[in-house]
Amino acid sequence: MHNPFSQFSADTPVVLDGAMASELERRGCNLNDALWSARVLIEQPQLIRDVHYDYFMAGADVATTASYQASFPGFAKRGLSEEESARLMRLSIELAQAARDAFWADEQHRVGRIKPLVAASVGPYGAMLADGSEYRGNYGLSEQQLMDFHRPRIAALLVAGPDLLACETIPCQVEAVAIARLLQQEFPHAAAWISFSCRDDANLSEGTPLAEAIAALEPFQQVVAVGVNCTAPRHIAPLLQAAAKASGKRLLTYPNSGEAYDPVTKTWHGSSDPQAFAEAARQWRAAGASCIGGCCRTTPEDIRALSAWLRRG
Repeated sequence: MHNPFSQFSADTPVVLDGAMASELERRGCNLNDALWSARVLIEQPQLIRDVHYDYFMAGADVATTASYQASFPGFAKRGLSEEESARLMRLSIELAQAARDAFWADEQHRVGRIKPLVAASVGPYGAMLADGSEYRGNYGLSEQQLMDFHRPRIAALLVAGPDLLACETIPCQVEAVAIARLLQQEFPHAAAWISFSCRDDANLSEGTPLAEAIAALEPFQQVVAVGVNCTAPRHIAPLLQAAAKASGKRLLTYPNSGEAYDPVTKTWHGSSDPQAFAEAARQWRAAGASCIGGCCRTTPEDIRALSAWLRRG
C-alpha cells in the first residue's frame, strides 16, 4: 500500500480544499435534496469540475470528491440502477482528476507546488439517511452491518483510481473501525484518511471520546491520517491535542466556517471571515495538524487565505 502523503515531508503542511455543496449553491445549484451535492453529478457535472479547479487555484493540495452523499441505496431511491449509480460515483472522481490535470498542465501552477491528490469522499452511513444522523451516530448497527453498507461504494470508487479515500464526518467509533477493517480485509492496496465529527472539545458526535476512537485506528496501516472535520472551529485545537496523544499518524482537520447549522431547518446562521479562519488555523497547526482545510460553508477564498499563511509559515 502506497501512502499518498509520502510525497509531502513530515513538516510540510498539506492544504486541503473547502466545501463543495455550499460552493455549488453559491453558483446557483439547488441542493435541497437527499442526494445533496451528488445531485449535481447527475444534472451539472461541469460545475463540480469548476469548483475543484478553483480550489486548486486557491492553493489546495487535495481535492475531495462530490461523492459524500453518493450511495447505492440513495441513488436507488431516485430510480437509478446499480450500473448507473456506480458510473456516477466514478464520475465524481473523474471530474476531480480532470480539474487536477488541467491545473497541473500549466507549468506556472507547478512552481512551489506538489502535484495535488484526489481523495474520494466516503460519507458515513448517516449521510445516506439524509436526516442528520451523521451528527448523532446512534445508528444501532453492528460493525459487520456497517462493513456491508460501505463495501459496494468503496469498491465502485476505487475503480476510478483515486489517490486515497476520504472517510469523513464519521460520528461513531464503530463505523470508523468497520471501514478500517473492511479496507484491511478486502481492499489491501487502498489508503484512506478517517475524520470524525465531534460535538464538543473532547467527544465524537455519538459521545465516545475522540482519543479513544483515534487510538482504535492506530493498528490499521492503511489509515494514513486521522482527524476531525465538520465541527465548529472553537473545538478543534483541544480535539487535535487529544488526537496527537493517541496517534502517531498524520493529523488533519477541516472544520466548518464557524457558522452554526440547524439540522431541522437545514439552514446556516452566523457569519464567517477568511482571514479569521486562516488565523485560527495557526492554533490547529500548533496542536499538531499537518493537513488543514475547510468543511461546510468554507470557500475558495478561505482556502486561499489558509494556503497563503501555511505556505508562508
